[in-house]
Amino acid sequence: MSKLLQREELVFTCPLPVAAHDRIVLGHGSGGRLSANLLRDVFLRRFSNPVLDRLDDQAVFPIGGSQVAFTTDSFVVQPLFFPGGDIGSLAIHGTVNDLAMSGAMPLYIGAAFIVEEGLPIETLRRVAESMAVAAESAGVMIVTGDTKVVQRGKGDGVFITTTGIGIVPSGIRMSANAVRPGDVVILSGFIGDHGIAILSSREGLQFDTTILSDSAPLHGLVADMLAALPPGSDAIRCMRDPTRGGLSSTLNELADASGVGIQVVEAKIPVRDQVRGACELLGLDPMYVANEGKLVAVVAPEAADRILAAMRKHPLGTDAAIIGTAVLGNPGMVTMKTAFGSTKIVDLLPGDQLPRIC
Repeated sequence: MSKLLQREELVFTCPLPVAAHDRIVLGHGSGGRLSANLLRDVFLRRFSNPVLDRLDDQAVFPIGGSQVAFTTDSFVVQPLFFPGGDIGSLAIHGTVNDLAMSGAMPLYIGAAFIVEEGLPIETLRRVAESMAVAAESAGVMIVTGDTKVVQRGKGDGVFITTTGIGIVPSGIRMSANAVRPGDVVILSGFIGDHGIAILSSREGLQFDTTILSDSAPLHGLVADMLAALPPGSDAIRCMRDPTRGGLSSTLNELADASGVGIQVVEAKIPVRDQVRGACELLGLDPMYVANEGKLVAVVAPEAADRILAAMRKHPLGTDAAIIGTAVLGNPGMVTMKTAFGSTKIVDLLPGDQLPRIC
């Protein structure tokens, strides 16, 4: 089904799953266990406060009578341009999506560029143009920023750091710690597209059908989900976009934050045949492959069908599916009923399957 393009050998490197490191390794950026350890041991220990400690994709706090959503993110993807997107559009989509996961309407974005000496000006123009188009399409404005230049060999082309601000509609309250036993887990579509698109471009792989990144802004889909519910409803407990660490990391974060178990069914998780084939060929697990245009919503069981129907009417939710439930047993743990009828633990990835994917 798949073939390699004139490549004799692929070499993947990742840190061994040891308990502690005295230096940063690539796995600390994986979104998996090493990332969680770094966050806990270095940052939360020093920055802890009630807003940060919720560990949502954004901070939500009151200003002048409004609920403001605020987020920050960095993008170091390689290559800069890949099937279905580039670092510029990815930076806008990623920032918009972090805001949208609180139910916020994204409004303004700031962007800082760390540019490597020797980068062609035309490459930077392409990135900036892509960001402008993505921002206009998403209905947000880039209103502030900064540029720094580092020596040749110190920056890998260009890195982008963004901040985003949006407004959360009155009555909307979502958080990872709001999941309750009996709640339903909904996934908005196919997983793994982005990570495999990056890998195929980076490693010169060719498949029978081109795999495109799913990078896209999700706030329109979220708005339709909210519109399907009565004003002030808490039926959507929380939402996350499963980026680094993939679906597995997202589900584990939600289970840990809420102290519930999450059970998913492998056969109900949408994975494209091309992505599944590529993962089998390369020894990867789609559950751990990054996405940039998907969301996971945990919702009250009585509202699940209504929310699912609203998602399937939106272009970015046509393949949405109910993939599991929150349960009392196995608190903080994610389990999966496999295609063979057995049950396995879906743990956090100890290292990094695919570094530099966002």
